[in-house]
Amino acid sequence: MQSTLTPVSAAISGEVHTITLRIGGMTCASCSARIERVLRKVAGVRDASVNLATEKATVRVLAGVTAAGLIAAVDKAGYSAADADADADAAAADASAATLVAGAGAAAPRWSLPAWWPVALAAVLSLPLAAPMLAALLGLQLEVPGMLQWALATPVQFWLGARFYRAGWGAVRAGAGNMDLLVALGTSAAYALSVYLLLSHAGGHAGSDAGSQAPHLYFESSAVVITLVLLGKWLEARAKFQAISAIRALQALRPDSALVRRGGVELTVALAQLRVGDLMVVRPGARVPADGVITEGSSALDEALLTGESVAVARTVGGRVAGGAVNGDGLLLVEASAVGADTMLAQIIKLVEDAQAGKAPIARLVDRVAAQFVPVVLVIAVVTLLGWGWRGDLSSGNWQQALLNAVAVLVIACPCALGLATPTAIMAGTGVAARYGILIKDAAALETAHAIDVVVFDKTGTLTVGKPVLLQLVVTDQSLDDAALLQAAWSVQQYSDHPLALAVVRACVERALAAPAPAQAAQALPGRGVSAQVGDAVLYLGTAALMAELGLTVGPAPAGLTVAWLARGGSAAGSDAGNQTGAAAQLLGMLAFGDAVRPGARLAVERLRALGIRSVMLTGDNAGAAAAVATAVGISDVHAGVLPAAKRAVIDALRAGGARVAMVGDGINDAPALAAADVGIAMAGGTDVAMHTAAITLMRAEPALVADAILIARRTWRKIGQNLGWAFVYNLVGIPLAAFGLLNPVLAAAAMAASSLCVVGNALLLRRWRPAALD
Repeated sequence: MQSTLTPVSAAISGEVHTITLRIGGMTCASCSARIERVLRKVAGVRDASVNLATEKATVRVLAGVTAAGLIAAVDKAGYSAADADADADAAAADASAATLVAGAGAAAPRWSLPAWWPVALAAVLSLPLAAPMLAALLGLQLEVPGMLQWALATPVQFWLGARFYRAGWGAVRAGAGNMDLLVALGTSAAYALSVYLLLSHAGGHAGSDAGSQAPHLYFESSAVVITLVLLGKWLEARAKFQAISAIRALQALRPDSALVRRGGVELTVALAQLRVGDLMVVRPGARVPADGVITEGSSALDEALLTGESVAVARTVGGRVAGGAVNGDGLLLVEASAVGADTMLAQIIKLVEDAQAGKAPIARLVDRVAAQFVPVVLVIAVVTLLGWGWRGDLSSGNWQQALLNAVAVLVIACPCALGLATPTAIMAGTGVAARYGILIKDAAALETAHAIDVVVFDKTGTLTVGKPVLLQLVVTDQSLDDAALLQAAWSVQQYSDHPLALAVVRACVERALAAPAPAQAAQALPGRGVSAQVGDAVLYLGTAALMAELGLTVGPAPAGLTVAWLARGGSAAGSDAGNQTGAAAQLLGMLAFGDAVRPGARLAVERLRALGIRSVMLTGDNAGAAAAVATAVGISDVHAGVLPAAKRAVIDALRAGGARVAMVGDGINDAPALAAADVGIAMAGGTDVAMHTAAITLMRAEPALVADAILIARRTWRKIGQNLGWAFVYNLVGIPLAAFGLLNPVLAAAAMAASSLCVVGNALLLRRWRPAALD
């Protein structure tokens, strides 16, 4: 699998490398956009992408740029940062995904939920302040002394709400704005107005009657707004915690230790101490600690969370196993072939993390909007204040109402939903796809895949199994039956490792035939076949040209199949087996081989057609073989005999015609076409080059998963559209309502929290998706 260049290797090669940072203190899309701008200003930074939902920054830098320099820039901007790459070893046991924190400050440990006590304490202190409002809804009259209101509201404002001041001040110092600044300004205005009215009133509390009517205080607005915002952020963090459940499930597959056999002694070692070549003892029911090859034993392994395959897979000596798979009821001895970050599980986790940390192109539009959003809101709030309170002194109802309306504008305009709309959908979509064996490497691929209208399939290894199998057996000598003919073919080439010979052996084993008869004087006839003496006869197995040399005439070969003819006696040029030169040859039969079509290939094409997507076959094989497979799977558009460079040309031609093209392949020769397509899709079991080049990898060699990959991309894109639509409509409607005095600050805070939860909750609905390939 592909690995990221380290700074050292980048310095040698002169290439760009990537540094990943965990960011603390972000609260809205304005924060992420601002950190991106700060990072891009650092010398040597090529690009920076900050994901609000995962709270990670992916920075592409030139050699010489260090994580420390980037962290310093983020700290100066008023946020906290930590080097996620430096924690790679610890992250093996403590996943590297979203930093879920309840406020500004250092990045929290992985997978921990934020503390709930600030929300609970704020609610306890705010409830008495909101009690009169709640009682009024029941027709009751309840008054709370003004000094008590002040005492209850102050710790909420300046202790529990201190995070808003810290982050807001950081934004002001950087000449920017964010959600925290809006909340700090709005609640501070309501709090200050209440203190002024309380101190200027002769009675000293809201319920007194000292010759003048007691003023209404707004401590409940400031305290309840802070409480609701804290509650909304905590619920939002919980929802994001659920969104990264796919990575946490994959991380949970790593056992803490491994049982190894060293020097004949079994001992338990920490997973980090496991070495390539170690013999791992995997007991029944245990997880395989790392990738390896079985050297002893046999069992069935559950690889569901790795490949999405719901049925346990049988493995025996020589079989490869993946770290994280659950052993069945057999005891296995496995030689470790990959450990740590080199295991398939680690690389799957890295792919999913990278996809969730990346940004879809549409998110760039959101970032541009968010960058201007807070300044525009501040202007609207000022206009609202002046528009409502243009006459009268501070104690008049006009200015009090004006200030409350301005506060409502500031609170409801927090752009949290806007910033969460895209990343939460991407997190949920890529996470559920990974759960079922569809690895989407980046957000851009997810965005592009939803619009695919042409899927180009490679033939060999993609639509077909990728190795020849015996498909037809025709006996021409009446003294033989199918089993005798097949056993004779096995005898003549029992020492060969040719793919067709191996196909014959597999066919014999499947039919439980007896071992082949001993062969002597076996020799290869280059380009024509093989010959050997079996018993008292010389057998020849090869092409029609070899049969012609023996003086035999053969019939037409089945279209699209590779044919080998079996003959007895006679002599062919270059063969002296058995010294039977001049003896009459006798045709025994024909064996026809082909690359078997994958069971789900036809269903895959039918499902794509139902989605309105055209399928095309692209192969370097001959036209006959290509036509046979195309007919079997239902593809009418076939390009055969195409070299790797020409494959790319076909892709380019389709794209030039206006099509959005996905290329599905598994071999090195598919890499140029995979790179040229709008979306490259690699099949499991293919070459590493293909998997590195492709944007989507299918962990099971099932063509039907291609349609599932496009379906999850479409559903995710639909969720992104829904979330962005909700976020924009919410602000377009909510801000005018607040400006015109139709929303008080408390309702505005509740609406703001509900907006973020709606966006995240809608994205989490993707977790219920299930591939049709499993139905």
